[in-house]
Amino acid sequence: MASQSSSFWTTASREAMKSGVFITKLYCFLHVTTNYLGFMAYAYGPSMTPTLHPSGNVLLAERMSKRYQKPSRGDIVVIRSPENPNKTPIKRVVGIEGDCISFVIDPVKSDKYQTIVVPKGHVFVQGDYTHNSRDSRNFGPVPYGLIQGRVLWRVWPFQDFGPLGPTPS
Repeated sequence: MASQSSSFWTTASREAMKSGVFITKLYCFLHVTTNYLGFMAYAYGPSMTPTLHPSGNVLLAERMSKRYQKPSRGDIVVIRSPENPNKTPIKRVVGIEGDCISFVIDPVKSDKYQTIVVPKGHVFVQGDYTHNSRDSRNFGPVPYGLIQGRVLWRVWPFQDFGPLGPTPS
């Protein structure tokens, strides 16, 4: 009887160890994937209409290596909001460092415009639907360090599944 119970505990501990190793490997894989390769982002609201649906999109974004890769004009990027670090809006890059950008400050209320030069190490981002978007027109150029990734694919809604590449600028 004692040998059966010790055999049970030996088998149970061996199985628990295998499960623990598997869970640890899975966690490490997910950590490396989401922190260094890519991640899923959720976009909702009208600011990127007509490119993205205002009712919501699930997107696949790649992490951008800040040392080797800079965003290009037309890229859709996920940024850490300069106004609220808990938010990660999705916008289009319309200007890169050194570009001279002219934009209408508030297209709903007036047609006054402003011109700025995008500083080194920054990008100018804007929503595709400029009448309803908080973007660089409100909070200024965004430093590279706040760019979380570049959007590659729309995953949901499934009928629009496919790549989201940069648009010609």
